[in-house]
Amino acid sequence: MTTSQTGTETGRTTRTGRTGRPPGGVAGLLAPVLDALFDGRPPVRVKAWDGSVAGPGGAPVVVLRSADALRRILWRPGELGLARAYVTGDLDVEGDLLDGLRTVRAESRRARPSPAALAAAARVLLVLGAAGPPPAVPSAEARMTGGRSNGRTRSKAVVEHHYDFSNAFYGLILDGTMAYSCAYFKRPRMTLEEAQRAKLDLVCRKLGLKPGMRLLDVGCGWGSLSVHAAREYGAHVTGVTLSGEQAAFARERAAGLPVEIRLSDYRDIGDGPYDAVATIEMGEHVGRRGYPAFAAALRRLVRPGGHVLVQQMSRSGRSPGGGAFIERYIAPDMHMRPLGETVALLERAGLEVRDVQAMREHYVRTVDEWRDTFESRWDEVVAMVGEENARVWRLYLAGGGLAFEQGRMGVDQILAVRKE
Repeated sequence: MTTSQTGTETGRTTRTGRTGRPPGGVAGLLAPVLDALFDGRPPVRVKAWDGSVAGPGGAPVVVLRSADALRRILWRPGELGLARAYVTGDLDVEGDLLDGLRTVRAESRRARPSPAALAAAARVLLVLGAAGPPPAVPSAEARMTGGRSNGRTRSKAVVEHHYDFSNAFYGLILDGTMAYSCAYFKRPRMTLEEAQRAKLDLVCRKLGLKPGMRLLDVGCGWGSLSVHAAREYGAHVTGVTLSGEQAAFARERAAGLPVEIRLSDYRDIGDGPYDAVATIEMGEHVGRRGYPAFAAALRRLVRPGGHVLVQQMSRSGRSPGGGAFIERYIAPDMHMRPLGETVALLERAGLEVRDVQAMREHYVRTVDEWRDTFESRWDEVVAMVGEENARVWRLYLAGGGLAFEQGRMGVDQILAVRKE
């Protein structure tokens, strides 16, 4: 984290004042820039590293701890620059981060800065010391190597970046099922664990599982569906994951059940067809170009007349993909598309879609539950993974929850059958 320095502390002399401290402070210089950028209605109040404050009362307070916050934004305007500034602690938000993001997003959609306003903003940033080379990229940011996007080697590296963080870390946030996907709150007062079990039941019922049926769980995670389907429905389950941490955990919890957990790429499964196939929030990770082959594999791996259930996140047509922050810090190579495009890809692969159930509101509550648990265990999280990684997750949970709340992201269960 960069140590904040005022103009007086550095001893620099600029045209803003003999000691280097501008009249009204750093925040005073930034105030007219924000007014120009947001048509006189800036959505935030700014507190700068020299102690100065400016902006409308009652607005969320954005804390700039050093000029590096501005430098990061100048070098990468938009989501990624802001994320890097927040993750490193160069920028902070006082109070509840979700409330701050909600307010800023609502107001920033109205912003239509003119070229003159942008030029004025650039001049102020130069005066405040934002010029210079870009700051170092935060250590928590993924640096993917290993070939083309969604190739076998790179896919494994992507999974390891996110899911091999440690089972203990996920155990701090998730409920007892260790289900890291949207729950199903079929009754208003359900706990998260009850809602996750309700989701697992919903999947098993839609697949028509009966004792002795063979189920393939593609992207099995920590084994929540594999174990539930075997224990409650008598299915013989093969779960597949690329994460060594997940595989070890799932094997331990599945001991004594007809469950096999494989550390394998789904493309290498050759012992089908299965009676049913489920893939819970894994299809987002196969990428835009990889999805047709993924859909074809789902069809190949299920018997004729067998059911396939895909639970998958979607993103509106105006902003497909994953988003700059998600793709750099959480799930590199992730691609979300509109629901209709996914349905079309599954049908093109030879699967007949029978039912689609939207679950977006359920994800809002699911993420709220994760976020509440995360915040209540903040000190434990920081002690386990360090403050930078903890801030990545705080931003991820707040920003992701807001995207579902505002309908920019969705999640659906798609039930399909192999026709022949």
